[in-house]
Amino acid sequence: MAYDYEYFIKEVEKLTKIDLSAYKQNQMKRRIDALIAKHKINGYEAYIKTLKTDQEKYDEFVDYITINVSEFYRNPDQWKYLTEKVFPELIKDFGQNLKIWSAACSTGDEPYSLVMALSEFVPLDKIKIMATDINEQIIEKAKIGLYSEKSIASVPEKYKKEYFTQNGKFFQISDKIKKCVTFKEHNLLKDPYPKDMHLIVCRNVLIYFTEEAKDEVFQKYYNSLAENGVLFIGSTEQIMRYKEMGYKRMDSFFYQK
Repeated sequence: MAYDYEYFIKEVEKLTKIDLSAYKQNQMKRRIDALIAKHKINGYEAYIKTLKTDQEKYDEFVDYITINVSEFYRNPDQWKYLTEKVFPELIKDFGQNLKIWSAACSTGDEPYSLVMALSEFVPLDKIKIMATDINEQIIEKAKIGLYSEKSIASVPEKYKKEYFTQNGKFFQISDKIKKCVTFKEHNLLKDPYPKDMHLIVCRNVLIYFTEEAKDEVFQKYYNSLAENGVLFIGSTEQIMRYKEMGYKRMDSFFYQK
């Protein structure tokens, strides 16, 4: 068939700069086929034409395939380890002006959580976090900083009171926290990585990638870290070849260069 999934992958990359071949094929193909069926579109060629001409369906497609699931302080035990063990060590090694990158940051829950957690040690006006995601629409949502009650369920009560204002069913994060985060578009598979980072946080994103793509990204993170810098990954992930790459394992989800 001329207009098969391989054709579709190539056309999507031309259109969006997103390389679907780096994602697990069966999982991603199921998601896309469901979206095509939902709109009663006849096959991949017709869907590509639709994406080129219908902005609403294009935005929906990018949002759907980039899989944005996030919440504040996801897996609280890991945040406890970050706060009690990792931040004190990083501050001892690098001082208070830590270079922190929240990669694939989705709707901003994670970088904003990092600001609040780090505020235990560093004044807010000294905290600067770079947060990136491939999805432009999601970055715009993150900049707005409006969240559901479910999203902020794990936020410590003192931070809920201090840094959130209820607005109907939603909670608006304080401008004091927002000012600490700079959001940028970034493609983990194609764009250059920043240098000499002290902490990189990328959680529950690479599970959707092929093993080759995962290894490539973990190696790039290693190269992006300063000596003794730390990578914090998600509870659904592990770095199989971490020793070969040069990492030292600090704890289940923390790896040090």
